[in-house]
Amino acid sequence: MAFNHLPAAMHDALGPLSVTPVTHSVPMAKNLRPNRPPESGETRPSPGVVLDRLAVGAGRAARITHTEHLPPRPGRHASWPDRIRSEVINAIQQAGIDRPWEHQAVAAEHALDGESVVISTGTASGKSLAYLAPALTALLDGSEAPNGRGATTLYLAPTKALAADQCRAVKELTAPLGHRIRPAVYDGDTPFEEREWVRQYATYVLTNPDMLHRGILPSHPRWSSFLKALRYVVIDECHTYRGVFGSHVAQVLRRLRRICGRYGAEPVFLLASATAAEPAVAATRLTGLPVQEVSEDTSPRGELVFALWEPPLTELQGEKGAPVRRTATAETADLLTDLTVQGIRTVAFVRSRRGAELISLITKERLAEVDRSLPQRVAAYRGGYLPEERRALERALHSGELLGLAATTALELGVDVSGLDAVIISGYPGTRASLWQQAGRAGRSGEGALAVLVARDDPLDTYLVHHPEALFQRPVESTVLDPDNPYVLTPHLCAAAAELPLTEDDLRLFGPAAADLMPQLEAARLLRRRPTGWHWTRRERAADLTDIRGEGGRPVQIVEAATGRLLGTVDESAAHTTVHEGAVHLHQGRSYLVRELDLADPHGAVALVEEANPPYSTTARDTTAITVLTTDTEIPWGDGRLCFGSVEVTNQVVSFLRRKLITGEVLGETKLDLPARTLRTRAVWWTVTEDQLDAARVNPEQLGGALHAAEHASIGMLPLFATCDRWDIGGVSVPLHPDTLLPTVFVYDGHPGGAGFAERAFHTARGWLAATREAIAACECEAGCPSCIQSPKCGNGNEPLHKRAAVRLLTELLKGAPLASE
Repeated sequence: MAFNHLPAAMHDALGPLSVTPVTHSVPMAKNLRPNRPPESGETRPSPGVVLDRLAVGAGRAARITHTEHLPPRPGRHASWPDRIRSEVINAIQQAGIDRPWEHQAVAAEHALDGESVVISTGTASGKSLAYLAPALTALLDGSEAPNGRGATTLYLAPTKALAADQCRAVKELTAPLGHRIRPAVYDGDTPFEEREWVRQYATYVLTNPDMLHRGILPSHPRWSSFLKALRYVVIDECHTYRGVFGSHVAQVLRRLRRICGRYGAEPVFLLASATAAEPAVAATRLTGLPVQEVSEDTSPRGELVFALWEPPLTELQGEKGAPVRRTATAETADLLTDLTVQGIRTVAFVRSRRGAELISLITKERLAEVDRSLPQRVAAYRGGYLPEERRALERALHSGELLGLAATTALELGVDVSGLDAVIISGYPGTRASLWQQAGRAGRSGEGALAVLVARDDPLDTYLVHHPEALFQRPVESTVLDPDNPYVLTPHLCAAAAELPLTEDDLRLFGPAAADLMPQLEAARLLRRRPTGWHWTRRERAADLTDIRGEGGRPVQIVEAATGRLLGTVDESAAHTTVHEGAVHLHQGRSYLVRELDLADPHGAVALVEEANPPYSTTARDTTAITVLTTDTEIPWGDGRLCFGSVEVTNQVVSFLRRKLITGEVLGETKLDLPARTLRTRAVWWTVTEDQLDAARVNPEQLGGALHAAEHASIGMLPLFATCDRWDIGGVSVPLHPDTLLPTVFVYDGHPGGAGFAERAFHTARGWLAATREAIAACECEAGCPSCIQSPKCGNGNEPLHKRAAVRLLTELLKGAPLASE
């Protein structure tokens, strides 16, 4: 029997709804008047003092497992390069910046020399100014051309919020320069009546990769005057372009370079990130161009106190009687409440939209018990809000009108929220890069700041709060992306051919795999070869072949049966596990039951739901089979083997469980009749022999549970070594696999063609599996719990699992691990 652990692409990424009664951990001091935010010139309490206040109360101090003190750092100034125009320098000085930091001047020099450059320095180190100074100089030079548009700049941000914030900052900075600099946002929120003005007159256009892919490149003739004059392309927060999304963006940038070349332009790329490992290598892979690196941060930094916080165990029991910790959501709401009462301006980062709303709601209720004026100074911030709502929240936070904000990662990137005193991170965000990005939101004015990571009941979170060296003594992860993934490359070749016929010379731009794909695209009648090159043959838009952030396929519509009202959509890949018949679906705080899932509707798949309030959640159960297609690399691990290659995963949802909301107790199981789904992807797998099992004292009765437990824990730990989330990957463990003829554990990328995560796991396997073994062995539970070997998305209901046998098995496996696998 195979035990499987599915990625989000083939499983419910939300998992079962788990509700823990929320009670404040210590009685709040209601006789204390809330502290107002310090006025200008007043001294704020030091981050250490703020943390000491949070630790007051029964059991509070014991929740702090580690405190890291990052000392303040002085800065080093330089002078702007002579080629930066005096008007630009004057505008910067009017903004209160007399001289640049040394790294800003060095990056600007590279840009002026026509060299693409990535600046990878800390949060609030002035990266924006490093690329703005040369870009604005070029725009001023261009404004003196006869048509007034002799140079343009394109700015790409991963989120709309960041682009809007940067546009505001550019307008403020360039106000003294008059109308010679014309910045404008061009994204899905831009009114249609403004779009033509942007195309014709804007010189500094701020957008995102999605709009570049779907809007600008397919309509490049309408953008011809802008693209002809394109001098610089700014790619902000470039570390976010990883995995499948990053691979798509890499190909979008190659399409941009190709179109620019046809218009006679060869733009210089300026990339920025506060958290990138090997930034030049990652930037080169993203852009396809050689990129210079500036990574020494010469800006000053205030003190940062970083605390690791583990919620306490509760009296509740989960699956198989496993101990359950208080939720990170409840603990974060407590901390946000206490910091708001102290007048400490705080952002709490939460992984889900629902979590952000819930923390905001709980915090407001607690604050109302202390002072009825305080709840209005706390809010939630997440994707899905109207543009004007997001802008209003950003202004309120910036001005100090808001004291506390529960936000998703929509606020993580670059948005200027200077003046924050503290950041709470509710659950490890998946990568060290994101962790430091979020922690860097506080203390942006140069003063001291507090950051608190609140651990979830999860193997990786538990490991990190007890192994602080994994956070504070290691660099951020390498950015993993694979532009040559055929599932990524194919739709972009079609999109490129639709923009301009593809030639043999063009194929080299798209990478070595492009030429091999052209006959397949011709055979599929997507492209047709003519003397001028390959042409797109269909009437529909080629850019619509792929969603660069999603899995493709038409989304399943969720419709209220009684009214016909559209409640929302769910990705096709997740429909079988989230909106199957009988599933509980949550929408804006209300519960619905799925009455019918119609996958055959000619107008598109639809899930009909009716409002209900069942006292249970639902969890899909499934079966998974995995077949090895090719083994690309194989190395011995003692008697066992470590392998990397291509696999085909076949998954079928066969039933669902109903569980009590609070305890997780299973109330019953209902069979389902849904079609199987297949996924061709990349995987890493390891095998063990009978001799290794004997040495590890793992008998046949324990073997399935040992492999299954090791699989769960290894998936939970992989984000520490690759820039992925556990929902990006899946796994299967088999006591006797037909292709290897040995006990085998597979971990695979949850995206067609792969995303680079399994390959990264292969190359870091020794450290990855050693950390996995340590995470299981160090957990204080007796037989396994969510903090070590239980998984929130296990298709087999976390059965069977054997914690101690998994530790012995991994110990034996690691004895044969070669050092070269590091």
